[in-house]
Amino acid sequence: MYNFVMLIDILTLFPEMFEGPFKYSIVKRAQEKGSVKINIINVRDFANNNYKTVDDRPYGGGAGMIIKVDIIDKALQRIAPGKIILTEAGGTPFTQNKAMEWSKVDHLIFIAGHYEGVDARVKEHLANEAVSIGPYVLSGGELPIAVMIDSVVRLIPGVLGNQESLTEESHNEEGVAEYPQYTRPEEYKGWKVPEILLSGDHKKIENWRNETKKK
Repeated sequence: MYNFVMLIDILTLFPEMFEGPFKYSIVKRAQEKGSVKINIINVRDFANNNYKTVDDRPYGGGAGMIIKVDIIDKALQRIAPGKIILTEAGGTPFTQNKAMEWSKVDHLIFIAGHYEGVDARVKEHLANEAVSIGPYVLSGGELPIAVMIDSVVRLIPGVLGNQESLTEESHNEEGVAEYPQYTRPEEYKGWKVPEILLSGDHKKIENWRNETKKK
């Protein structure tokens, strides 16, 4: 019996972007089981005026608009303390090891960057980590957050029906991807399943799988 429950808060300008990813598959089942609770928080609710202004022009000039530090701080003050993660193009790369680390944290708070970014004081004084899912630029942090949450939630004890499947997954060992896998039919269009997998010799199959892992 697993009693661990993870709380996830997401600060975003676009709550609607999370309607799809969290209503299907493993994240949906995790919520139904009570293993995780996800709150979507609209940053615009903490604006200082009736226009719901949450951004401003950067000091020193430059293109685009920057999300204001005071708005983010007000939003954070309204929720319980937790591990605060900012999405940022220049952040630390997200990895399987980091997903495993976060899966043991009972409260994760994600801040979705947008426009030209977030006031640097959020990273310097409010966030515990700034993280990126890859060396490329997206319109905002919503998609990276959805990706990271999917990766983390499936690692929570009791979420997957077969916990043993986690031990064979890609990237459990850094830089190593899972071996090739096949199923019926044994032959299709002349494409055959490797003979060794049909041999019934478990030791040889294990050796073959270790040799064919992508490194």
